[in-house]
Amino acid sequence: MLSDVILSMRIGQPGFARAALCSPWGMAFPPSPGTVGFTVVLRGTCWLLAEGREPVALGPGDVIFTPRGDGIGLADDPGTPLVEAEHPPEPPGGEADVVTLCGGYRLDPERTHPLLSDMPAVLHLPARLGRHGELRATLDMLGREVEEAHPGGTALVPLLLDMLLLYVMRAWFEDEPRDPSGAGWAAALADRPVSSALHAIHRAPARAWTVQSLADEAGLSRAAFARRFTAATRQPPLSYLTWWRLTTAAGLLRESDASLEQVAARVGYSSQFAFANAFKREYGVAPGRFRRAGAGSNGPLTRSGGG
Repeated sequence: MLSDVILSMRIGQPGFARAALCSPWGMAFPPSPGTVGFTVVLRGTCWLLAEGREPVALGPGDVIFTPRGDGIGLADDPGTPLVEAEHPPEPPGGEADVVTLCGGYRLDPERTHPLLSDMPAVLHLPARLGRHGELRATLDMLGREVEEAHPGGTALVPLLLDMLLLYVMRAWFEDEPRDPSGAGWAAALADRPVSSALHAIHRAPARAWTVQSLADEAGLSRAAFARRFTAATRQPPLSYLTWWRLTTAAGLLRESDASLEQVAARVGYSSQFAFANAFKREYGVAPGRFRRAGAGSNGPLTRSGGG
């Protein structure tokens, strides 16, 4: 399901930039709403500076993830002044002290999955031996492709960045303490009955789901399932179904040439008219106009080094 969430949110290709830095240096990455930001320390050590928290030492393999585009700073020392990351300091001659890979994923600002709202504003995943093996393997491959010029690297790096996003979210999900009340998306994905219903919705959004049929997928009574699903995801089952159908439709409109009738059928609407009405209620524009407006928004996100 995490893969579905990522594909539904992201627009275009991720943007990224490698930065080789020599002390003293400090970079400020201003807030960027509608963007998921990341920073990977490939070599050397530095400090993470974020509002409301103490400076955090970073080392090789550490990952910083900002799911809602919050601003951060990176520096060789907590006391070093920060310069806007759009104009990072040029290293003098010689070997760089630190090499980072920074960038971001542009999201659909109207359809950000609520899973991101449950994540911390700034997530630090330290490189720990024996933890999150898939994430570490992806970072190793990413580091090699960025540091060395290999044939096909231009095509491979965006794929590795998609893997990075998936494994970062999976690592957070695995490490996140569960809310005792059972609320929140970490709890929802860990709750087998709720997770089964979510997978069913994602697997077949066009199916004529009812609360009862979703309860059957979950293996619970209708009333027990409705309470449990709503408590975990903070919305009733059929509300989430509608949200997911229209989110899926928006992706199809942006990324495929399927007709409006075909899109409507693929997300569970019996007519183009019913689909258009539901879509306009959610997005404020008709599907055709949404498609035309988004035709130029799928290019790669340009980043000059920011998290």
